[in-house]
Amino acid sequence: MTNNKPIYIDLFAGCGGLSLGLHNAGWQGLFAVEKSPDAFKTLQYNLIDNIHHFNWPEWLPKQALEINTVIKDYSEQLKTLKGTVDLIAGGPPCQGFSMAGRRKEDDHRNQLVLSYIQFIKLIQPKIIFFENVKGFTLEFKKNKDKGKIYASFVEQSLNQAGYYVQGKLINFGDYGIPQKRTRFILIGVRKDIKDSSQALADGFFQKVENNKYSFLKTKHLTISTNLNDAISDLLMKNGKEPCPDSKTFQSGIYTKKPLSPYQKLMRKGIKNDIPDSHRFAKHRPDIIQKFSDIIETSTRKNIDIDKSIREKYNIKKHTVIPLDEHSKTPTITTLPDDYIHFCEPRILTVREYARIQSFPDSYQFKGKYTTGGKRRTQEVPRYSQIGNAIPPLFAEQAGIILNQIING
Repeated sequence: MTNNKPIYIDLFAGCGGLSLGLHNAGWQGLFAVEKSPDAFKTLQYNLIDNIHHFNWPEWLPKQALEINTVIKDYSEQLKTLKGTVDLIAGGPPCQGFSMAGRRKEDDHRNQLVLSYIQFIKLIQPKIIFFENVKGFTLEFKKNKDKGKIYASFVEQSLNQAGYYVQGKLINFGDYGIPQKRTRFILIGVRKDIKDSSQALADGFFQKVENNKYSFLKTKHLTISTNLNDAISDLLMKNGKEPCPDSKTFQSGIYTKKPLSPYQKLMRKGIKNDIPDSHRFAKHRPDIIQKFSDIIETSTRKNIDIDKSIREKYNIKKHTVIPLDEHSKTPTITTLPDDYIHFCEPRILTVREYARIQSFPDSYQFKGKYTTGGKRRTQEVPRYSQIGNAIPPLFAEQAGIILNQIING
């Protein structure tokens, strides 16, 4: 322990959304495992170098590493941690299970579930916090005989490894996030911790639910935070300046003051006029006109445009969603051109994406803004880092209850 804070390891850490929430809830990180150099660069800048959140062991390099590499090269060191870690958090990559993409049972990333379970067995933490997409709980329909509901597989494997487990689908929008985002959450409590291990696992979700109103009140927030509350201070009409990290692009600037309690929370400690990563896309004039027409004429908000608009503009793209300022957004993906801003003819910026996911403006994103083609399989640009993340505001609420479990 460090300053009596409970200790955790973040697996498949991404850009650090879960770790940031746990930090805010009073947890101490030991280390994080993330294979993407782009995402790790963001995590390192904010949580390792800036606020020194992790007590990183000397034997583990501070760099992007794949979980199987860590298990293979540092198994002896990992074994020395057995029984000393309070929590292992995080879930394997979700692309093979995601309803937003092409669900593939044979996606090699699905096999990382086995690596996750192996890591749990090596460390034997007191508690497990596992997150994945809604599709993780669904059978693969293509081959029903072999189709797996991976959630059941994980639950059974962890039970055999000595954990009482409880899983549930959670909509983060019910916890103050300005986005409808349903994810599978699984909690495991090691059976030898207390006689009430099963009750602690079973009670986690009810405790998070019961705590959300008082938690949000401390932040001066409500559960009904919508898109306008989240990003209305970031409009292009506020003015533009040269983008600090992309000199041929323009960035937006803040309104003089936050326009909602949510914006006030997100802008806490910010002194600059230009938000980090608030770079506007360079749309062609015909794209701007098309977006303007869709904003003005579409009666379908927060859902895909209808057939008549597709035919009118000869739109072949799979998904085009005009956003509604008065509602929570649909689940944001790693593809920013799936969405049209609610009142300006453009896609959202990285910073607007981050706001929707509840990352504070002080959290800076590193690496490329976007990528494409074959590079999408190797690179994780800023939009993708955010689209893959756990909202820190929910992670903090979960962290508070997990802390209570540790402390009885």
